Amino acid sequence: MVEINSVTGPISSDDLGFTLMHEHVMVSASGLYESYPDLLGKEREERAIESLKRAKAEGIDTIVDATTFDLGRRPQLLAEVSRASGVNIINATGWWLDVPRFLNGVSPNQMAREFVRDVEEGFRGTDVKAGILKCAADFENVTAPLEIMARAVARAHNETGLPIMVHSYPTGQVARRQIMIFKEEGVDLTRVKIDHSNDTTDVEYLKWILDQGCYLGLDRYPGRLVSPHMRTVTLKRLIDEGYAERLCPSHDCICLAVLKENPDGSMPNEHEFARHNVHQYLYIKREVIPDLLEMGVNAKTIDTLFVDNPRRFFAGG
Repeated sequence: MVEINSVTGPISSDDLGFTLMHEHVMVSASGLYESYPDLLGKEREERAIESLKRAKAEGIDTIVDATTFDLGRRPQLLAEVSRASGVNIINATGWWLDVPRFLNGVSPNQMAREFVRDVEEGFRGTDVKAGILKCAADFENVTAPLEIMARAVARAHNETGLPIMVHSYPTGQVARRQIMIFKEEGVDLTRVKIDHSNDTTDVEYLKWILDQGCYLGLDRYPGRLVSPHMRTVTLKRLIDEGYAERLCPSHDCICLAVLKENPDGSMPNEHEFARHNVHQYLYIKREVIPDLLEMGVNAKTIDTLFVDNPRRFFAGG
């Protein structure tokens, strides 16, 4: 058992319950909520609270919110939504893909110090502390700016002991380079989760990641690049191969995002991401788990995926 920083204060890893390990309450851009909040639509807080209340009512106890500074992180919003909905929210520090030119030349050590402050002191101007670290790379592989952020996150992990979630691009097997960087930095790979891994059905590549000691974030449901059914087939194959104890299914759901005007000048009621997943944080509960049970996965293994694995990932060992 360890204490984890949630957005409303420390919680025990034993109290996480049913956990979705990669979600978002809001995705926008740094400072957009403060400067142009109406782009996110009306009743923003209320919509997020109601969405998570529905999730809580159907058994979702905790979500990991993967929204970093460059994705528009707003700690006060997360704390408000968590308190009102009853869902624990663990927020990330680190960096996604948008590294501005103004950070050119900043060192990994500089960024690591900033990330450690987010963990130990809280996001600036708040008492909300980060509970997990995040870095990213995508189809361009690990670019020079993103390597700086990856090494910074690795060094912050070494100082704080917090686990790392990694936005990756499985089609290009980008995790091979990301894991090499972590090895060079002395990271404990059993505290690393390679996310978006169900954007491929290449089980051999996914097994290679698992064999390094990492967890897999199978966290794009229903997703776009691979059908929901094949995502679940891949999950079942990995379970059958004996890897159930390091698999973390989730959605990468976004509740609040910029609403984009229709061609006729009218405004939609929901953002484009929501139209691909009407269940929001409940797609797995309503669609994936029934499919897994029908495929022969037992209830104990379901608990392993959504209760035991998140607890073990955060607690370490």
